[in-house]
Amino acid sequence: MSRSRQPRRQATLASIAAELKISRTTVSNAYNRPDQLSAELRERVLEVAKRRGYAGPDPMARSLRTRKAGAVGVLLTEALSYSFRDPAAMSFLSGLSEACEAAGQGLLLIPAGPGRTDDEAAQVVHRSSVDGFVVYSVPAEDPYLAAVLERHLPIVACDQPRGLENTPVVGIDDRRAMRDLAAHLIELGHRQIGMLSMRLGRERHDGVVDLSTLESGAFHVQGERIRGVQDAMSAAGLAPESLTVVERYTHTAEDGLSAAAQIMRMNPRITALVCTTDVLALGALAWANQMGLDVPGHLSITGFDGIDEAIREGLTTVRQPQKDKGRRAGELLLAAPSHSGVPALETLGTQLWFGATSGRVESEWYAE
Repeated sequence: MSRSRQPRRQATLASIAAELKISRTTVSNAYNRPDQLSAELRERVLEVAKRRGYAGPDPMARSLRTRKAGAVGVLLTEALSYSFRDPAAMSFLSGLSEACEAAGQGLLLIPAGPGRTDDEAAQVVHRSSVDGFVVYSVPAEDPYLAAVLERHLPIVACDQPRGLENTPVVGIDDRRAMRDLAAHLIELGHRQIGMLSMRLGRERHDGVVDLSTLESGAFHVQGERIRGVQDAMSAAGLAPESLTVVERYTHTAEDGLSAAAQIMRMNPRITALVCTTDVLALGALAWANQMGLDVPGHLSITGFDGIDEAIREGLTTVRQPQKDKGRRAGELLLAAPSHSGVPALETLGTQLWFGATSGRVESEWYAE
């Protein structure tokens, strides 16, 4: 009867070092600091390691030893799947990943979408093995953000929140950009203006926005874009309180379509629909097409962001540098362990993009 085979002992850094009669540090350097070894010695180490089935130093042990995870955490306000279907978020993450790649760092996405308790949010953040956080448009009172602050790691915010101590912010002047866009529409003769907005608060709401509560909204960016339209109306002698705003909790083209239908039923005399994102504007365009409306003859529609699809569709919009935002946020986070000397707010430029969806009203129409 043949003897049963004994399981092969797993190779370790120490066993590789013993076989080669070199120090464990030398074996480790073959993987982590190859410049410290001659090419010949490194090749010998890797050859023995491959033969013995040794894949290299344990990254978990290394992170415990160095107290470095080698990764940047990205705190998002939406479900994880949102990051891969929203064009603006994808562009931001593309820029951030370039900064991380240049620094040899990984990227860990931490979705901060609604629906979890404060304790659950804290657990998600505290379990994340990262060296710092980029916070992407998160409300100041968000429980995930509170958990991030408890980690006492470097933080850079994009868009919001603003005013956190030792936390630089990379963003744009949303209010001014939207004011300029609305002024363009008013110059074209539009007086009845409606707005479609992404969600303004953490609680679900789909419908008309009470503008008197705008200051208390959790999402600063959307609120600033609404205020920009009101500023342009005030400057033109129009009553800013006459602005009708419809909000959607989720952010899809379908939401833009339903919001456009709702707002035009409420006020069929609206001649310009200003959307706080291109995604909502593309939905509004789809609704106008379904209704057989001429854009911009019957109705002008504008967006915000400058995503590729919007430009292809000829949408009048505000182009913002989403990719540059991500890249710059990453650079600031990875440049140094502290942010001394870094401006509290770095404002990037935007561009008005005059497409084919804005123009003078040729005739009024009335919804059924």
